[in-house]
Amino acid sequence: MTDDQLDLVFSALADRTRRAILARLKREDSNVGALTAQFSMSQPAISKHLKVLEQAGLISRNRQGTMRLSHLEAEPLKDATDWLADYRAYWDESYSRLDELLGEMNTTTTLSKEQS
Repeated sequence: MTDDQLDLVFSALADRTRRAILARLKREDSNVGALTAQFSMSQPAISKHLKVLEQAGLISRNRQGTMRLSHLEAEPLKDATDWLADYRAYWDESYSRLDELLGEMNTTTTLSKEQS
């Protein structure tokens, strides 16, 4: 995933309505009308959200008869999660170093008190 694609994914995920749409699409594909009814928004507003999600690669849209269904595309979410995992490793390592430092400080404090 390129940096530009990652930017699009995180930008799309920054909006709570778009995250809620993704959660809905995780359960089942949906058309604009059903999403409009669920979110109490205008059809043009939902369409704009879907366009952002589609540009980020988070959904695909296809025709099924007369309906145009939106479908969750999870791969970009995995790519974003993988990117975030690098930072989780960083924080895990940082917490481990902090635990070691606090343990050393505790040992030093205990020894100082015993020598007093």
